Amino acid sequence: MVKRRHRPQTDFRTLFPAMRLKRPTASLAGILSAALVSLSLSAHADEPPVVPLTSGKLLLTGGVSQVEGAAGGGLVPWAVIGGYGTAQQVGADVHGTYVHTQDFALGTYGLTVGVANRVEFSLARQTFDTRDAGAALGLGENFKFNQDIFGVKVRVLGDAVLDQDTWVPQISAGIQFKHNEQGDIVKAVGAVSNSGTDFYLSATKLLLAQSLLLNGTLRFTKANQFGLLGFGGDKSNAYHPEFESSVAYLLSKSVAIGAEYRMKPNNLGFAREQDAYDAFVAWAPNKHVSLTLAYVALGDIATYKNQRGVYASLQAGF
Repeated sequence: MVKRRHRPQTDFRTLFPAMRLKRPTASLAGILSAALVSLSLSAHADEPPVVPLTSGKLLLTGGVSQVEGAAGGGLVPWAVIGGYGTAQQVGADVHGTYVHTQDFALGTYGLTVGVANRVEFSLARQTFDTRDAGAALGLGENFKFNQDIFGVKVRVLGDAVLDQDTWVPQISAGIQFKHNEQGDIVKAVGAVSNSGTDFYLSATKLLLAQSLLLNGTLRFTKANQFGLLGFGGDKSNAYHPEFESSVAYLLSKSVAIGAEYRMKPNNLGFAREQDAYDAFVAWAPNKHVSLTLAYVALGDIATYKNQRGVYASLQAGF
């Protein structure tokens, strides 16, 4: 029987000492942790910056609440979209307005919403108080006319704030649907209808370097006294193009002064209607509240001559 010769095991570490294993300088857990941190940083670097949902516009560049609910001046809608929302934001405000002349008073409250600095929706409720004149007109003392207004405005061209390197203004088109609740009375004085729609086109140019805002509006309307005395009349039931304008100057970033002019149709035979104008000051201490005070002249109203008085409006929003 042949015996196998026992072969001694060789320790390769003694033959090749340079190949002895070395302890790793970093643990696997540390390597994975560093990799995860690197991937996380890379992912966040690729993400777009977070945009706030509201209040991206400059102070006062959304206008104030116009007497029919649209963003603009007190009497005239501007091309700007209501609220302080930019192209990726929304903006909204609520307002209350009071106008007091020698013989009449007008109260308005409403809501305006701007979406993506492109579309504006507005709702307004107007109450026209005849005060003592109501009795003389055969309506009864303090008789009130109520009117609801729904408005839509769309920005079609330009940007009043961003387009500072061109003379092209911001241009918007709007409509205002109006319904007067006192249909029998407005028809009795000569109006054709107690409901009507105004169509308008506004162009607004903001010159930031000069702290100046210019606006022109062309309105097509049948409204008598903004619709408070109905629409159309015994003299005319056609749409009339009426021009409106505003100019405002920023005394500071929070205070603006200005003036407005608004033409009106003359449809009713029993009472002449004249153009209106105002001079105003608006103060906005922040983007959430503003106060507008004005001297306003509305011309003749329902046979009462030269109605002039004060205008005050408070607006709150974002």
